[in-house]
Amino acid sequence: MPRNLPSRSRSLPVAGTALLVTAGLAFSAGPAPVDAASKLDELKGKIGTTRGKIDRRKGRERVLTADIDRQTGRIRQLQGRIDVLQARENGVQADLDKSQAVLTRTQGDLRSERARLSRLRTRLAHARKVLAARLVELYQADKPDLVSVVLNSNGFADLVERGEFLRRIGQQDRRIMAAVKTAKDEAVATEGKLSTLEQRQRAATGRIQARRDEIAQVKGELVSARSSIDNERDKREQLLVGIRSQRKQLEENLAAMEREESKIQGQLSGMPAGGSVKQGSGQLVWPANGQFTSPFGMRWGRLHAGIDIAVPVGTAVHAADSGTVAISGWVGGYGNYICINHGGGLSTCYGHNSRLGVRVGQRVSKGQVIAASGNTGNSTGPHIHFETRVNGVPRDPMGYL
Repeated sequence: MPRNLPSRSRSLPVAGTALLVTAGLAFSAGPAPVDAASKLDELKGKIGTTRGKIDRRKGRERVLTADIDRQTGRIRQLQGRIDVLQARENGVQADLDKSQAVLTRTQGDLRSERARLSRLRTRLAHARKVLAARLVELYQADKPDLVSVVLNSNGFADLVERGEFLRRIGQQDRRIMAAVKTAKDEAVATEGKLSTLEQRQRAATGRIQARRDEIAQVKGELVSARSSIDNERDKREQLLVGIRSQRKQLEENLAAMEREESKIQGQLSGMPAGGSVKQGSGQLVWPANGQFTSPFGMRWGRLHAGIDIAVPVGTAVHAADSGTVAISGWVGGYGNYICINHGGGLSTCYGHNSRLGVRVGQRVSKGQVIAASGNTGNSTGPHIHFETRVNGVPRDPMGYL
């Protein structure tokens, strides 16, 4: 919660305030520290942008991974269907084999019956020829009554049925006529059986065709469904590989920028990284009396590297401890910015000032007025942005105040 800071009147010399007003706060910073600070500010922006890109790609990776998982689930469901259809296909194939066997037997029977019918027709033709010859013999033997019987008959069928005709011919003639009648009956029966066999053949052929069509349809469904799912998943996997590659490259770039950031921060702190670090003692003084409005920590996806103290524009800003001014000038989003190196790797920084009262290299004392607060740079209102850094790395100022 925002709170008012304790009074610092005992630790802030009046002479320092007067000096700030009369000096006009018109000191400028040396080019090297300001350039380094500007580069650091620019680098921080790039780091933030890169982290945003990485986060977006991670989000896309999560979406694609979820899509791939769903596709894999659909493939598993499809595989279950494939197994069922495969069992059906096996059953259809068994029926097809049986139907093919029946058709083969039927076709063999049909060939046999056609051959037999051909033989019977030959026998019938021979019997008719023999009967015709016999009638000629009877006529030539001058048996007009027999000829009259033949001429008065209503055809061959009527003739063979007439008992009078049968009684008047001899035993040999009866044998001939019996053979003709038997051949005729067999021919009629064979024609009926042939018709039945033809129907069986057509039915068997229809069943076979139906089985083949069903198998073709089942196979088509399997191939189409599985191919579609596989293609969709392959596309997503390829896209995921590409995004992961991009993220890896961005992470490598980020690591390089963070190393560069650490290097610059070390330079600005006046001590290379890895040196002896001055621990927070709670002896730093607050830079001004005001309302504490924002703590150190992550904010809107980025590190808020210090604390904010709301004060009116022009409020005196005091050095938190004695040290040497490392930066004094305009630094990007910090606006008018001052950093003081206190030794031991510890430095304090003050942002968004309206005017600056110290220059680079100048020694300052704890509580000395170094600037006038303001609203410069990326600021949403008049305040002091106060940072503590150890070897250039931001630390929570509350551990040092």
